[in-house]
Amino acid sequence: MYASQKFSYFKVFLLGFGFFGISVIWSVYNSYVPIFLKELGLASWLVGFIMTIDNIFAVVLLPYLGVLSDVTRTRIGRRKPYILLGAPPAALTFALIPFFRAEFPAMMAVIIVMNLSMALFRSPVIAFMPDITPSEKRSQANGIINFMGGVGSLLAYFVGSQLYKMNPTYSFVASGVVLLLASLLVILLVDEPEEFKVKEAGGPSFTEILGKTFRQSFSELADNLKLAFTDPDKSLLFMLSSIFLWFIGYNAIETFFTSYAKWYMGLDEATGSFILGFVALGFLIFSLPAGFIGSKLGRRKTMTLGLLLLVSLLAGVHLAAISVTGSVLVYTVEALFFLGGFAWALVNVNSLPTVVDMTTREKLGAYTGLYYFASQSAAILAPPIAGLFIDLLGYPTLVPYSKAFLLLSAVTLQFVRKGEARKGF
Repeated sequence: MYASQKFSYFKVFLLGFGFFGISVIWSVYNSYVPIFLKELGLASWLVGFIMTIDNIFAVVLLPYLGVLSDVTRTRIGRRKPYILLGAPPAALTFALIPFFRAEFPAMMAVIIVMNLSMALFRSPVIAFMPDITPSEKRSQANGIINFMGGVGSLLAYFVGSQLYKMNPTYSFVASGVVLLLASLLVILLVDEPEEFKVKEAGGPSFTEILGKTFRQSFSELADNLKLAFTDPDKSLLFMLSSIFLWFIGYNAIETFFTSYAKWYMGLDEATGSFILGFVALGFLIFSLPAGFIGSKLGRRKTMTLGLLLLVSLLAGVHLAAISVTGSVLVYTVEALFFLGGFAWALVNVNSLPTVVDMTTREKLGAYTGLYYFASQSAAILAPPIAGLFIDLLGYPTLVPYSKAFLLLSAVTLQFVRKGEARKGF
């Protein structure tokens, strides 16, 4: 049945609009919400903690939703219902955030609802890609969807920063509209495999599936984590460890760079967001080649190269921040972040295919959830810890903090022995 399924790069490109919309939202969110919170007088560690709400929902819900979508069967497939459930409320509540920036309780309410709604469809969207892509094409396919995510981030940083300068509400409202339109394109134009649309005659009801999956998902997550620790190979354990460590390093920069630019470099937050756009630009240009490099050079070697490049480039950012000012500082960091986008593509494009190619097709959603459990667990810890360092020692600690964890992840990655591309689905 799987062998008869036709693979299409164009279909993967269309699926990429889902990642496009999600990337627009998170890029705007991470650029400006920390500024809103800091301007309310909150400590940096508390700002960091609030910025982990999405990751807390992700750790709790994504493994469950990944498994639930694996067993869901509807006329439109097993992943699309979750997009329909989550995208509209996420778009609406995201658009409302700047309208409540002076009212902490109201802003927190819309932030929480927005994060919950985003969590409803993130794991099913991610698991959609391997549903329609054979193993040997997954690095390339992941490159395509990450390319689309890069376009979304680019739009958010470059265009969103200009909209923000005009009126902070514009960038949030426009991003909500983009998410809705991008999600609609996926629903209408990307068809799921037929075997995921047909419910077996006499099968359990959705309510029964819901209850069973709630128990099964966390049991399966525990079993998979147990397997990672007990398997003599230890490749899964070291891969999850590497993901955990590099996201601790990367998320600290992602969360606090606009604050770092505003209160350490002496730039405004819109300029800080514009600078972040160069990471997205480098990622955009290199995400497609990164997938092909991973398939040729090997995923582990490619990710290691990317991590070492990131560490070197962040060292350059730290040096620039303490040695130059004004336009020279801006241009220098823009150039380094552009190259950083190249390096991050080498890591990010090849990481999910490595994890899902350690399992079977029937458990793709579960292993996708495992991947996100590792990444989102790191994202829960990174911002408040980085924020605490900032509170205690100041913004100069941000870049060295990030470099240390990226370097550690490169070390643990050397013990991964599985997850390279194989033939078939």
